[in-house]
Amino acid sequence: MSKLLFKMHHVPEDEAREVRELLASNKIEFFETFAGNWGVSMPALWLKKKGQYKHARRLIDDYQQQRSLKMREEYEQEKQSGEAKTLWHSFTENPSRFILYMGLAIAILYFSLKFFLSF
Repeated sequence: MSKLLFKMHHVPEDEAREVRELLASNKIEFFETFAGNWGVSMPALWLKKKGQYKHARRLIDDYQQQRSLKMREEYEQEKQSGEAKTLWHSFTENPSRFILYMGLAIAILYFSLKFFLSF
Protein backbone atom coordinates (compact mmCIF):
# COMPACT_ATOMS: atom_id res chain seq x y z
CA MET A 1 0.00 0.00 0.00
CA SER A 2 1.27 3.48 -0.84
CA LYS A 3 2.06 6.16 1.74
CA LEU A 4 1.99 9.94 1.37
CA LEU A 5 5.51 11.33 1.56
CA PHE A 6 5.58 14.90 0.27
CA LYS A 7 2.73 17.27 -0.59
CA MET A 8 3.67 19.37 -3.60
CA HIS A 9 1.01 22.09 -3.43
CA HIS A 10 2.76 25.47 -3.95
CA VAL A 11 6.20 23.82 -4.20
CA PRO A 12 8.54 25.60 -6.65
CA GLU A 13 9.41 23.51 -9.72
CA ASP A 14 13.14 23.48 -8.93
CA GLU A 15 12.48 22.11 -5.44
CA ALA A 16 10.12 19.44 -6.79
CA ARG A 17 12.72 18.39 -9.37
CA GLU A 18 15.45 18.19 -6.73
CA VAL A 19 13.27 16.09 -4.41
CA ARG A 20 12.46 13.69 -7.26
CA GLU A 21 16.17 13.40 -8.10
CA LEU A 22 17.03 12.86 -4.41
CA LEU A 23 14.55 10.01 -4.09
CA ALA A 24 15.59 8.42 -7.39
CA SER A 25 19.30 8.61 -6.57
CA ASN A 26 18.64 6.84 -3.25
CA LYS A 27 16.63 4.11 -5.01
CA ILE A 28 13.40 4.98 -3.25
CA GLU A 29 10.37 3.84 -5.23
CA PHE A 30 7.74 6.56 -5.53
CA PHE A 31 5.04 7.87 -7.81
CA GLU A 32 3.57 11.32 -8.28
CA THR A 33 0.01 12.58 -8.35
CA PHE A 34 -0.91 15.89 -9.96
CA ALA A 35 -3.47 18.60 -9.17
CA GLY A 36 -5.53 17.73 -12.22
CA ASN A 37 -7.18 20.05 -14.71
CA TRP A 38 -9.09 22.04 -12.11
CA GLY A 39 -6.40 21.97 -9.44
CA VAL A 40 -8.61 20.25 -6.88
CA SER A 41 -6.65 17.01 -6.47
CA MET A 42 -3.62 16.79 -4.20
CA PRO A 43 -0.28 16.98 -6.00
CA ALA A 44 2.11 14.81 -4.01
CA LEU A 45 4.86 12.23 -4.00
CA TRP A 46 3.81 8.84 -2.66
CA LEU A 47 5.97 5.90 -1.62
CA LYS A 48 5.26 2.53 -3.16
CA LYS A 49 6.76 0.70 -0.16
CA LYS A 50 5.88 1.79 3.37
CA GLY A 51 9.14 0.35 4.68
CA GLN A 52 11.10 3.10 2.95
CA TYR A 53 9.16 5.91 4.65
CA LYS A 54 11.54 6.69 7.52
CA HIS A 55 14.58 6.78 5.26
CA ALA A 56 12.80 8.90 2.63
CA ARG A 57 11.38 11.28 5.24
CA ARG A 58 14.85 11.75 6.76
CA LEU A 59 16.31 12.50 3.31
CA ILE A 60 13.62 15.07 2.55
CA ASP A 61 13.87 16.70 5.99
CA ASP A 62 17.65 17.04 5.58
CA TYR A 63 17.21 18.42 2.06
CA GLN A 64 14.62 20.97 3.18
CA GLN A 65 16.81 22.12 6.04
CA GLN A 66 19.73 22.65 3.64
CA ARG A 67 17.48 24.41 1.13
CA SER A 68 16.09 26.68 3.84
CA LEU A 69 19.60 27.73 4.86
CA LYS A 70 20.56 28.30 1.23
CA MET A 71 17.45 30.42 0.55
CA ARG A 72 18.07 32.52 3.66
CA GLU A 73 21.69 33.11 2.63
CA GLU A 74 20.59 34.13 -0.87
CA TYR A 75 18.00 36.51 0.58
CA GLU A 76 20.57 38.08 2.92
CA GLN A 77 22.96 38.56 -0.02
CA GLU A 78 20.19 40.17 -2.09
CA LYS A 79 19.25 42.35 0.86
CA GLN A 80 22.84 43.53 1.36
CA SER A 81 23.33 44.23 -2.33
CA GLY A 82 19.98 46.06 -2.54
CA GLU A 83 18.43 43.54 -4.95
CA ALA A 84 15.83 42.13 -2.53
CA LYS A 85 12.28 42.75 -3.67
CA THR A 86 10.54 45.32 -1.49
CA LEU A 87 7.16 47.03 -1.57
CA TRP A 88 8.78 50.06 -3.21
CA HIS A 89 10.41 47.81 -5.82
CA SER A 90 7.00 46.33 -6.66
CA PHE A 91 5.60 49.85 -7.10
CA THR A 92 8.42 51.05 -9.36
CA GLU A 93 8.33 47.82 -11.39
CA ASN A 94 4.67 48.21 -12.39
CA PRO A 95 2.88 51.20 -10.79
CA SER A 96 -0.52 50.64 -12.41
CA ARG A 97 -0.75 47.01 -11.26
CA PHE A 98 0.44 47.98 -7.77
CA ILE A 99 -2.19 50.74 -7.48
CA LEU A 100 -4.91 48.41 -8.81
CA TYR A 101 -4.05 45.67 -6.28
CA MET A 102 -3.84 48.13 -3.40
CA GLY A 103 -7.17 49.64 -4.43
CA LEU A 104 -8.78 46.20 -4.55
CA ALA A 105 -7.37 45.34 -1.11
CA ILE A 106 -8.68 48.60 0.35
CA ALA A 107 -12.10 48.07 -1.26
CA ILE A 108 -12.33 44.55 0.16
CA LEU A 109 -11.34 45.79 3.61
CA TYR A 110 -13.85 48.64 3.38
CA PHE A 111 -16.79 46.42 2.43
CA SER A 112 -15.75 43.73 4.93
CA LEU A 113 -15.53 46.15 7.86
CA LYS A 114 -18.28 48.61 6.86
CA PHE A 115 -21.06 46.65 8.55
CA PHE A 116 -19.09 46.13 11.76
CA LEU A 117 -18.03 49.76 12.14
CA SER A 118 -21.32 51.47 11.25
CA PHE A 119 -23.71 52.30 14.08
